[in-house]
Amino acid sequence: MKMNRISKYVAAAGLCGALLTGCGMAPTTAPDGSVGFPARDSAWLKEGAFVNVENLRQIGPGLDKNQVYALIGEPHFSEGIFGVHVWNYVFNFRTGHGQDVVTCQYQIQYDNHYRVKSTYWKEPECKALVDGPKEPPVAQAASDESKQFTLDYHLLFPFDKSALRDLLPSGRAELDRIAATLQQQYQHIRSVRVTGYTDRLGTDEYNRQLSLARAETIRSYLTTRGLPGDLIVAQGLGKADPVSAGCPAGRSSEAIACLAPDRRVRIDVAGERR
Repeated sequence: MKMNRISKYVAAAGLCGALLTGCGMAPTTAPDGSVGFPARDSAWLKEGAFVNVENLRQIGPGLDKNQVYALIGEPHFSEGIFGVHVWNYVFNFRTGHGQDVVTCQYQIQYDNHYRVKSTYWKEPECKALVDGPKEPPVAQAASDESKQFTLDYHLLFPFDKSALRDLLPSGRAELDRIAATLQQQYQHIRSVRVTGYTDRLGTDEYNRQLSLARAETIRSYLTTRGLPGDLIVAQGLGKADPVSAGCPAGRSSEAIACLAPDRRVRIDVAGERR
């Protein structure tokens, strides 16, 4: 999967950081707060890309480069992948007026730990396209509601498994219940986000891939139960955001049991209730 593509550069990036702290491109924010963007015709993907808007909306402070790459892909200019603090993109969006398309430049700036610090649009109207139309707050309060489900991975998959054929009967039953609940309670579902997590055991890359694979399987299963696939986004965050506390170090049976709450899948739903 494409996460492997970015991860193979890690060793080279670490060497670059150790030998030359200034080898990466510095963020292009001027003292007056203005942001510099490269010339669009210098992009290697000059025609731009149609990005998944729901994925783009998930980009925010704290994400690392692997997570950004999984959501919106590699940057569209030649600044590099690792050892740099800026990624630039060229995105295309449909305006909703016939076949009209607008092309926008988007920039992500990373902090010294290579986590997202801030994001910028060159064209202000592009941010409005991504954010979507604003509804009156009163109307939202009356009809909109978010709902969250958290499932223990032991309910869903056997150890180290993630494919649809591996989904346990108990997991299928629980996902059937969730799908039925959403269809009964919501007259319009705007978005469904499936997020997979692991505990701290294992490598970061393995945990990210396993958590993403499980989230993708659950996404696929929910589409077979009548939920619209274009509204469901899957992401794997590995060992991020642990909820366990006070667990012993190492891989003892006590530690594994204590870390169980971290091994989970979360489903976040937003929409208008009936």
